[in-house]
Amino acid sequence: MLWSVLIAVTGAFSLAFGSAMQERDAVRAPGGRVARAGFLLHLLRQPRWLLGSGAAVLGATLHLIALSGAPLTIIQPIGVTGLLFAIVLSALFNRQRVRLSQILAGTAVMVGLVGVLWLFPHGGQAPVMSTVTALWLSGVVIGSGALVYVTAQWMPSNARALALALAGGAALGTTSGLARVVSANTMADPIHLFSWLTVLAVVTAVFGALLLQNAYRTGHFAAAYATLLIADPVVGVGIGVLLLEEGVPDTPLTATAAAIFAVLAVLGTVVLARSRHRNPEAVPSAPRPTTAHGRSR
Repeated sequence: MLWSVLIAVTGAFSLAFGSAMQERDAVRAPGGRVARAGFLLHLLRQPRWLLGSGAAVLGATLHLIALSGAPLTIIQPIGVTGLLFAIVLSALFNRQRVRLSQILAGTAVMVGLVGVLWLFPHGGQAPVMSTVTALWLSGVVIGSGALVYVTAQWMPSNARALALALAGGAALGTTSGLARVVSANTMADPIHLFSWLTVLAVVTAVFGALLLQNAYRTGHFAAAYATLLIADPVVGVGIGVLLLEEGVPDTPLTATAAAIFAVLAVLGTVVLARSRHRNPEAVPSAPRPTTAHGRSR
C-alpha cells in the first residue's frame, strides 16, 4: 500500500510537471486566441512540448500502476494533489510569484473533488457498452465541444479557459469511460482491443487534447488545469452511473455531502479563473471597438 501511495504521488507530480511544460509552448504557438487543428502539429515539433507530453504520459501510467496495488478511493484523490504541483510549477516556469489566493483556491478544488470521489461507490463488475451507445456518447461530447471551440474566440480569456478546459475534460473523461470498457473486455479477450470503441476513444482523446491545449493557450493555466481535474472524473463517474450501471451516493446525507463538495470545487475553480495571475505571453484579448474619433467605446 505504501509503495502504491508513493507511486501515485510521483504520478501526480509528473502529470502536473508535463502539463505545466506544455503550457509555455501552447501560449507561444502561432495562431489566434483559439488555434485550429494544425496547432497540434506545430506543438508536435516542439521539443519542450514533447518532453511535457512524455511526462504527462508517465504520470498517467504511474497512476494506473498505483491503482493495481491500492483501492481507487485512496489513489484517485491523490491524483488531485497534482493541482497544487501544477500551480507552483507554472509560476516557476514563467518566473511569477504564487499568490496565497491561488493556493487556497487550489486547496478548495482538491478538497471538493476528493470528497466527491470518496462518496461515490466504485463497482467491481465488468462494464459493458454497445457500439451504438458509444457512437451517441462520442457524438454528443464532440458536438458540444465543437460548439465551444467555435464560439470561444469571442469569450474573455478567463471564461475561454474554463469553457475550453471543461469541454476538453469532458472529452478526456469520455475517453476514460470508453477505455475502461475496452480494457476490461480486452482482459477477457484481446480481440476486443480492435473495436469501434477503441477508434472512438482515440478520436475523442485527440479532440480533447486540442481543446485542452487551447485552454492552456489563454494563459489561465491554473484555472484550466483545475477545470480539467473536475470535468474528467465527473464525466467519467457520470458515464459509470448512467451507462455502466455503477452506483451513486444512496443516502440523503452522502448525496448532500457530495453536492457540497462539488460546489466547493467549482467555487475554487472560479476564484482561479478570476485571478490576475496570467501568463504574460498569452494571446491578448480582442481590442475594444473604437469610435470614429479613435476613442474606445
